[in-house]
Amino acid sequence: MTPLFQSRMATLLTRPEEEVALNIADEVPVRLVFDGIVPHGVIMMTPDHLTDFAYGYCLTEQIITNKKQIRSVSVLDDEDGLTLDVTISGDRLSVMLRRRPRAQTGHSSCGLCGTDDVPSVDSVEGASFPINATIAPTAILRALHDLEKWQTLNATTRMVHGAAWADQNGEILLIREDIGRHNALDKLIGAWMCDDRLCENGFCLLTSRYSYEMALKTVRAGMATVVAVSAPTDRALRLARKTNQTLIAIARPDRQFVFCGEARLRISS
Repeated sequence: MTPLFQSRMATLLTRPEEEVALNIADEVPVRLVFDGIVPHGVIMMTPDHLTDFAYGYCLTEQIITNKKQIRSVSVLDDEDGLTLDVTISGDRLSVMLRRRPRAQTGHSSCGLCGTDDVPSVDSVEGASFPINATIAPTAILRALHDLEKWQTLNATTRMVHGAAWADQNGEILLIREDIGRHNALDKLIGAWMCDDRLCENGFCLLTSRYSYEMALKTVRAGMATVVAVSAPTDRALRLARKTNQTLIAIARPDRQFVFCGEARLRISS
């Protein structure tokens, strides 16, 4: 098993004679291959929950449209890193082969790196999210309060991002962590889409900023409510508004900002 972090020695700037042991999260090159023969680039990431990543990445990259189109996922040791071999259905492989190849090496799974063009907000397909259920502000506050204790790798290293899923009551049910915020979100989406017990009426909680590629991922996954600890970009906000997504950002335990989708929040009078 590839370790998630290493203990390394460092000295203090003002006291060079004093050595301190610090836990440093590792990043591993993961070579992504489809059906054993089609390379799809190398992604730097934290080497855990790679099957979850495969499902989430394939969905958010629109390589598949549902989990049944993935036949198998294999994680193999490589000379310097790992190989993630994903077998997909023949029809989806044909669709992928007709695309222009991605030039994605050494990045996290940002969803846009290596592409020739960036989809505009207006060109993003999909119907607006319906309002099937509402979420109380107290649920948002509960999840924000509990988030830190769920971030076990970050507690050890203080350097990784987290993406979590909470139910309508604000109980965190699932979290994935990674050196890359895009990777963490893809891992969460993969685990979320493969677990039929998780309710779609909850919300996604991110420790990072909400940039356009992150918004594309949550929209393509079907996540109607997103809470981000940092701010959104304007392009991400425009996509959230277009799809009727509820976006709460710059969300800290003491203050949160609702940018759009207020109708999905259950505000008591």
